[in-house]
Amino acid sequence: MNLQEIAERIGGTVQGDGSIEITGVESIERAEPGQITFVADKKSKDKLKTSNASAVIVSQVLETDKAQVIHPLPALAFAQLIAEFHPEPRPQPGIDDQAAIAEGVQLGKDVFIGPLVTVGLDVVLGDQVALHPGVVIQEGCRIGNHTTLFPNVTLYRHTLIGNHVTLHAGAVIGADGFGYTPDEKGRHFKINQVGRVVIEDHVEVGANVCIDRASFGETVVREGAKIDNLVQIAHNCDIGPHSLIVSQVGIGGTCKLGHHVILAGHAGLSDHVTLGDQVVIAGQAGVTKDLLEPGFYGGFPAIPAMSWRRYITTLPKLPEMSRKIQALEKRLNAIEKE
Repeated sequence: MNLQEIAERIGGTVQGDGSIEITGVESIERAEPGQITFVADKKSKDKLKTSNASAVIVSQVLETDKAQVIHPLPALAFAQLIAEFHPEPRPQPGIDDQAAIAEGVQLGKDVFIGPLVTVGLDVVLGDQVALHPGVVIQEGCRIGNHTTLFPNVTLYRHTLIGNHVTLHAGAVIGADGFGYTPDEKGRHFKINQVGRVVIEDHVEVGANVCIDRASFGETVVREGAKIDNLVQIAHNCDIGPHSLIVSQVGIGGTCKLGHHVILAGHAGLSDHVTLGDQVVIAGQAGVTKDLLEPGFYGGFPAIPAMSWRRYITTLPKLPEMSRKIQALEKRLNAIEKE
């Protein structure tokens, strides 16, 4: 397709030769003639001088000999082109002979069920659902349309999955919440977890994520939330719409996140913490109390970023400050004795 056609598809305008044939998309460093790339910041703008790309997506016209597509959000436009040139492959509909499907299962149109998949009693699968090899779905689960479960995903009983959801390999949805109480001899008596997990539409869950079912009621991941690999979400949490949870985050029980919350890698939330809308938690931060105002928080316990940065810059100076204070105390004591 030529550059003019590409501009029309992504809602941009061409600056330069719109008849150039574009054969693919590539990063600015790896692009070859015939490919299109994008510029999103000053660093990539500098790299454009040595790039071999035939065209570039930019937010405003640049001084370059390359043809340009002007778009207010170059990264979004480039992502749309990646999907155009490299659509996510979907398996052909059909049910493998090695799949085990229980009685009472309702199948939508064009469903794919791969080998060694197990589907329990009274499960409902929507249209164009794809269950890759080794998936296990226990009784009473509901899965919406255009949802994909990659290999070895496990859904415990009565889990509810929405439309256009992606669960990556090894994700475990609906395992027991971590609940015990000591008996008279100090042994840990298990509290049965009788709730469920609900995952709403357009959610993506990374590989080896664990989302525990509620002790009572529901653990909920709301519309558009994106969860990276190796994340733990405990029982009765409510993950707000369009939130981003990065790898190795741990969220304690009964936490509630507002919309567009971001938890960076290794961050942790204690039980019963509420985060307001558009709260951002820095990597490796520990949240022990509610943070309701939008903003950036870091450290342990997590505090507003400006205060955290002042603390961090002061820490390396503490040994020298301590020596100076001790020296001043000695001088003061000597003066008082005189």
